[in-house]
Amino acid sequence: MANQNRQDAEKIVDAVGGKDNIASATHCVTRLRFALHDEKKVNKEQLENMDVVKGSFSANGQFQVVIGQGLVDKVYADVADVAGIGTATKEDTKAAAEKNLNPIQRAVKTLADIFIPILPALVTAGLLMGINNILTGPGIFYDDKSVVDVHKQWKDVASIINTIANTAFTFLPGLVGWSAVKRFGGSPLLGIVLGLMLVHPDLLNAWGYAEAKEAGNIPTWNLFGWHVEKVGYQGQILPILFASLLLAKIEVFLNKRVHDSIKLLVVAPVTLLVTGFLAFTVIGPITFGLGNAITHVFTTIFDTVPAIGGFIYGALYAPLVITGMHHTFLAVDFQLIASIGGTFLWPILALSNIAQGSSALAMMLLTKDDKIKGLSLSSGISAFLGITEPAMFGINLRFRFPFFAAMAGAAIGGVYITINKVMAPSIGVGGLPAFFSIVPQKWGPFFVGMAIALVVPFVLTLILGKLRRQK
Repeated sequence: MANQNRQDAEKIVDAVGGKDNIASATHCVTRLRFALHDEKKVNKEQLENMDVVKGSFSANGQFQVVIGQGLVDKVYADVADVAGIGTATKEDTKAAAEKNLNPIQRAVKTLADIFIPILPALVTAGLLMGINNILTGPGIFYDDKSVVDVHKQWKDVASIINTIANTAFTFLPGLVGWSAVKRFGGSPLLGIVLGLMLVHPDLLNAWGYAEAKEAGNIPTWNLFGWHVEKVGYQGQILPILFASLLLAKIEVFLNKRVHDSIKLLVVAPVTLLVTGFLAFTVIGPITFGLGNAITHVFTTIFDTVPAIGGFIYGALYAPLVITGMHHTFLAVDFQLIASIGGTFLWPILALSNIAQGSSALAMMLLTKDDKIKGLSLSSGISAFLGITEPAMFGINLRFRFPFFAAMAGAAIGGVYITINKVMAPSIGVGGLPAFFSIVPQKWGPFFVGMAIALVVPFVLTLILGKLRRQK
């Protein structure tokens, strides 16, 4: 087995242009990630013909080779040895890959670097909130009552689950602050403090801002005649993102200029004080308004022409994944959740993932290649559980027509759930388990949307595949 891994590593290095073409390499759970000097030297056909390779694609300046969980770390060790590059951290490879990105790609990649590390906490919170919804939602198992209404002993259990689930969303600025400041080169600890500062209990809770404004009861600070609203930013993304960037820049600036003997007394206090003041007086109010404007744009589109909004987002989500721009919509999801209590975009994401898995499974019936059959089955199941890369890059994009069939299924499903106003109060696992994160009252139309995302891509892929054979 060791010899086979070595042989596979040698073939992979050769296929990506040889060791001289590799600037850096690392791996994740399933994929080898290469930062290459010239991606035009990659021989994709040679890669695809290897049994160990489940697919390959280029994204965010990295050329990625899908190997599979467990085996990838063994192959990577041999790849590093064969290429003579030594093992590299993900940060090393990302830094090398950024040289190949344009400004827009770098901005998108920055958002991805910030949100991806905190996704496990948010997805977990979404699933737990789904369990709470099942226990507290009326009309799911009983006519007008919830489980906790009928079985009182479950009430406190549901309350504890809700507290655990809500923590990640209540203190979301703290999570984003940690990740963003770390990404921008500052101290993650200061990022956490900054984020928690924006949701301090002394501030008016953002969830009650609209009601307090209507009642004319918004508390303010009087800064020498300048009245600043004393408002928190629970669930908000833009204030903490911009504040984190400013904090990191100030900290780096001071660290380069303050003597080591007084850094502890100067750098952190000055950085937090300046950033905090600007966050509450300038950054917060401006970005709060900007966030509301973004929310207004999306809600207007989906309220006025829901079918068109659902169709476009359903059709384009998978292509957005290819470019990496889908990460930018996480911020929109969080903004919608903070502003209107839920997101109508994330349920469409779940349908898109299911559709990609359905198209991949259909290819299992069309192909006679045993390797493609096995990859179709495993990647289809993976997509149903929210991980679409193996299905998209290993099967659907390779043959193209399954990818378009999946886009069609996601678009039609998106139309149906959008006109039925399906909402998710949180994000969760973007596949078949996604219904846990949907408002229980909308499970019915969401299940219909899931059926559309399963059936339409599967049937279309079979039809298109058979038509191609007849040509």
